[in-house]
Amino acid sequence: MTQVPQNLKYTEDHEWVRTEADGSVIIGVTDHAQHQLGELVYVELPDAGRKVARGDAMAVVESTKAASDVYAPLAGVVVEANPALASQPELVNNDPYGEGWLLRLRPDSATDLAALKDSAAYTQLLAAGD
Repeated sequence: MTQVPQNLKYTEDHEWVRTEADGSVIIGVTDHAQHQLGELVYVELPDAGRKVARGDAMAVVESTKAASDVYAPLAGVVVEANPALASQPELVNNDPYGEGWLLRLRPDSATDLAALKDSAAYTQLLAAGD
């Protein structure tokens, strides 16, 4: 059974977003996405300071199956990338909502966050088969 934590927001491209107390957001790929990708062997993340537009390819995750782009769910500036993933990309598989986070972003607008799916809507998307 795919995990869909209720405290997160989700995209149709299977990214999750968690708002932090300082207004930044943490972004990762969902449990569903990591299952679809298979065992990750490499993660390419953007440098801090990079500006991304909503929908831009902002990272690449490479598995034993294929390489896939990860798209920015929000416009903003990258604050930091998860340094642990350089040597441990499998953290995305083992703990997608915890230690396997991809990056922290300072969003341009809080209203973009409202456009993302809540856990119930994301669960419906999964049930519909994407």
